[in-house]
Amino acid sequence: MKVSTIIDSSEKRVAITPETVKRYIGLGLDVVLPKNSGITAGFKDEEYIAAGAKIETKKIDADLYLCVRPSFDKELKIKKGAFLIGSLSPFKNQEILNKMAAEGVNLCALERIPRITRAQAMDILSSQANIAGYKAALVAMSEYGRVIPLMMTAAGTVRPARALIIGAGVAGLQAIATVKRMGAVVSAFDVRAAAKEQVESLGATFIAVENNDSGETAGGYAKEMSDDYKKRQAEKLAEALMKTDIVITTAQIPNKPAPRLITKKMVESMPAGSVIVDMATETGGNCEVSSKGEVVKVGDVTVIGYTDFAAQVAYDASQLFAKNMFNFVSLMIKDGKIDTSDEIIQAVLVKTEK
Repeated sequence: MKVSTIIDSSEKRVAITPETVKRYIGLGLDVVLPKNSGITAGFKDEEYIAAGAKIETKKIDADLYLCVRPSFDKELKIKKGAFLIGSLSPFKNQEILNKMAAEGVNLCALERIPRITRAQAMDILSSQANIAGYKAALVAMSEYGRVIPLMMTAAGTVRPARALIIGAGVAGLQAIATVKRMGAVVSAFDVRAAAKEQVESLGATFIAVENNDSGETAGGYAKEMSDDYKKRQAEKLAEALMKTDIVITTAQIPNKPAPRLITKKMVESMPAGSVIVDMATETGGNCEVSSKGEVVKVGDVTVIGYTDFAAQVAYDASQLFAKNMFNFVSLMIKDGKIDTSDEIIQAVLVKTEK
């Protein structure tokens, strides 16, 4: 059985590293890769070859194609019965996935990995969000262009930067920890009441909106709230943003557009020189003025809408992603054959939808 990967010029991360090549071979798989398939993440062909992979310059006919986030702008030529495994964004790409499924391609969208204990080692969302939250915090602090921590000198005192993190999931918590380590005064908001303890454990202040709802689904994800809650939430955020220097937004609702939490009016009320990093622009953005992949100026406020924060740290992000991928694939391989009966695999298989 042969395993390969798909190269996408818009993605720096890779789904197979030299370390995981050895593990796939240990499962009895042949690893055949396109030339320079790991170069964007810092892995050379020589490293893959040393680990036991074969490098091919022609089209590779594989049984398993592993990828990070493929581009569907061009047709992916995958044979009937083969598997395409990666972050496939079924909410956004349902039409093309329907077509591929109808042609007999098996599709595994790893963002659907269930939140159960034995699936944690396969959770690409958490591993990549951790890296992305860290990098987003660095980008925000660099763009801010002023001192982050409190500084007391003979010439006077420089006040610390004030940061607000909206969405205290994996990315948000890492962003909190990163800006806090640099000395910022940090506040955070999340609709999930359970996030309060996590936020406070990192030394940040939790902005609470009174509510009897837990704010989360049975799977632990944030859910859409009532109109009354949204109104009170907007009032709290508007008040906080007027005195905030750095904002990092990470709020997402599974299989829905990102909730719009920051209006243009709120942005205009922020101090001159403030920075907003909207990490949710892939699904519409948390900020009204943010633009996917772009940097926007609103008066003296900078709004950053990059979607590739994890890819900006491609080497480390790839190491984690590739291990998540291997842990998933190893669950599929039973006695040299592919077995999709496990509940985790069933959860990520893309079914044809209208």
